[in-house]
Amino acid sequence: MPAQPDGVQPVAQSAPQLFTWEFAADPYPAYAWLREHAPVHRTKLPSGVEAWLVTRYADARQALADSRLSKNPAHHSEQAHRTGRVGIPGERQADLMTHLLNIDPPDHTRLRRLVSKAFTPRRVAEFEPRVQQLTDRLIDGFAQRGSADLIHEFAFPLPIYAICDMLGVPAEDQDDFRDWAGMMIRHGGGQRGGVGRAVKRMRAYLLELIHRKRADLGDDLISGLIRASDHGEHLTENEAAAMAFILLFAGFETTVNLIGNGTYALLRNPEQRALLQESVVRGETALLETGIEELLRYDGPVELATWRFATAPLTVGGVEIPVGDPVLVVLAAADRDPARFADENTLDLARSDNPHLGFGHGIHYCIGAPLARLEGRSALATLLSRLPDLRLAESPENLRWRGGLIMRGLRELPVEFSPEPRSPHVLPEPPTH
Repeated sequence: MPAQPDGVQPVAQSAPQLFTWEFAADPYPAYAWLREHAPVHRTKLPSGVEAWLVTRYADARQALADSRLSKNPAHHSEQAHRTGRVGIPGERQADLMTHLLNIDPPDHTRLRRLVSKAFTPRRVAEFEPRVQQLTDRLIDGFAQRGSADLIHEFAFPLPIYAICDMLGVPAEDQDDFRDWAGMMIRHGGGQRGGVGRAVKRMRAYLLELIHRKRADLGDDLISGLIRASDHGEHLTENEAAAMAFILLFAGFETTVNLIGNGTYALLRNPEQRALLQESVVRGETALLETGIEELLRYDGPVELATWRFATAPLTVGGVEIPVGDPVLVVLAAADRDPARFADENTLDLARSDNPHLGFGHGIHYCIGAPLARLEGRSALATLLSRLPDLRLAESPENLRWRGGLIMRGLRELPVEFSPEPRSPHVLPEPPTH
């Protein structure tokens, strides 16, 4: 246990062990212990970096909105960031730092305003038929077989192809994006240096695509980023590439985990699953909408909010945070705080009082949240209606969770179901995938 700064009471020796494989499978008992005994807790992370974990809901909301907690890694150890121990793997080496997760006002205000002009609610709403088409096509790929790995065959490709379509990546190039994305979320499980190489290839491709689209603007998101302007301000090519990268990176892995964790939670809570299934079959939407919010709270896709660094002394939960220290808000712990959520460990798809922090809070609230919700609704509703007897094909204790600090998601989700006799959907075949 790392030494505590002056004025901080040492944590009892009975404190649970964090960041083990057992912890990854079910971190919630450990987070409950921290909320009660050490709600703002300094610990050494697997990378060797020491950081503060904030676990109570009220403290989490305060920290997420506190301007003294900077998103800019320059306020922390230069070496920690250069070696990839903080931030998104590979982004520094690929010169993709200038995006919304790494900057503060006024630069953050300018970039978010410009990006919001391209990534509008109208654009997301108009994309709904395409998301449904992708959802059905992916299910068509395994529906007649009677079994599938819902991560590899469904939850992973759906958001990749969706965001590629939205960005304007040509169909013949989208499988490259799928490969690069797969290397990025393996978090060291693949070939050494693979994450950095994947990010560099993605950046080179995005810059080349932006250059091509400048000469022939379309109705896609990258064209929208190029067009976006406000009082004479424009995104530079590097800024546009970084923004396209973060929309892809932050958008796809979040949605993979929302679909994977959400389906897993439904399969382990059969009464709630049955209620949702009956509602979907009746064509109702209310329970699906509240249900997505509850799945985001109950076992959300983002376990810890992205890195923040103290730029001035501040107090969180009665604990003084020194200048320069990293702070990690534990969204998974805050969203099961019994001080805010009744029956916090119970999945209640009809929960109406649900101000969860699954997409963050404050000025860094996830700009892609409407797209993630749309994809989550489409994925779960279609799975439940087309594969009504969907069930786990493996015991829960044998399922593996991906490593990594920020995200929470399954490596695989093997399922079984009664095969569809034939595909009920006649869809246009994709050019390559």
